[in-house]
Amino acid sequence: MKRPIFHLAFPVKDVESTTSYYRDKLGFRIDLVEPERCIIDFFGHQAVAHVSLKDVPARVSMYPRHFGVILDDEKQFDEFHARLTASNADFFQRLFVRFQGTPREHKTFFLKDPSNNLIEFKWYRDPSLVFKSHPDSPPLSH
Repeated sequence: MKRPIFHLAFPVKDVESTTSYYRDKLGFRIDLVEPERCIIDFFGHQAVAHVSLKDVPARVSMYPRHFGVILDDEKQFDEFHARLTASNADFFQRLFVRFQGTPREHKTFFLKDPSNNLIEFKWYRDPSLVFKSHPDSPPLSH
C-alpha cells in the first residue's frame, strides 16, 4: 500500500438503489455487493454502505453529517460537476463559491443519495489551505 486509504462506513436503506446511484449516476466502481452492504471505490478510498434502516437520516441537513472529497484538479472538478448536471443528479446544494475573494476560496456542491446521505465535492483555489486557515480569511461558519 503506497498511501493510506481512508475508510468510511455509512447507513443506507437498501443495496440496490445505493449501487445504482453510486455506479450509474456518479460513475464510481462498486467492488463488492452483498445483501447487507456494498463497497464503493470513492476516488481510491473505501466507502462501505451498510443497510441500516434505523440509521438512515430522516431529515436532510448539511451539518453536522456529510462526507465528501476535495479534488485537486479544477478541470476534473468542473467536468465531474458538468456530467452530474447533465445527468440530472439530485443536488442538495447547487454549485457555489465559498469564501469568494479570500485566500480560502473554493468551489463546492452537495448531492443527496437515495438514503438521504449528503456528499460534498470541493475544489480549493489554494490547496495549501485545506487544513489551515489564512490570517486574512473570515472565520469558518456553518
